[in-house]
Amino acid sequence: MSRLLAAFVSLTAVSFIACSDAPKEVPFPKEPEKPPEAVTGRKAFYAMYPMARIWASDIQGLRLSSIRLDKFKVEEGKSGAWEATFVSPSRSKQRSYTYSVIEGGGNLHKGVFEGFEESYAPTSGSAGPWPIQAFKIDSDQAWKTAAAKSTAYMAKFPNKPMFFLLEMTSRAPDLSWRVVWADSVSNSDYSVYVDAVTGDFLEKMR
Repeated sequence: MSRLLAAFVSLTAVSFIACSDAPKEVPFPKEPEKPPEAVTGRKAFYAMYPMARIWASDIQGLRLSSIRLDKFKVEEGKSGAWEATFVSPSRSKQRSYTYSVIEGGGNLHKGVFEGFEESYAPTSGSAGPWPIQAFKIDSDQAWKTAAAKSTAYMAKFPNKPMFFLLEMTSRAPDLSWRVVWADSVSNSDYSVYVDAVTGDFLEKMR
């Protein structure tokens, strides 16, 4: 009986020493979450595109525009939120989507959010649909081209809000960016058109 007891005590001691010598697991410190950053129009567009493709397989672009948020200035071709409108020619329908890097007010939510389906019929003089592959020049590139042609205006009005609009209109042969020095086209007294296929400067609007 004493031999069995001695063996048990010896085994328990060895197990205790082995456990006490084992390295303790140290929790890996988490990196602090990075604050959200404004994104270019093309990045936001292709975040919305997969959901739009689920809605309709034959989608074409109709419009892409920046959305102003209180926490983010729309500048240098980047915005905290964007809205894209797609068209399905076979269904004669259109649908808008939003992409935001933060939770916003109203129907603006973080990530991609799908709007309501609406009827679509092309009208004379309005912006028309365009193939997805036509979108080559990003909003930050359009900004650089527009800014290079607008140094005097920017020096005179350094704190003007900005708005970016991508459309196919009769003003240009290709899909084009309109870089607007205002919070909307209707409030603008100055804007610059940039070709969204080639990146070339097109014209100024006053």
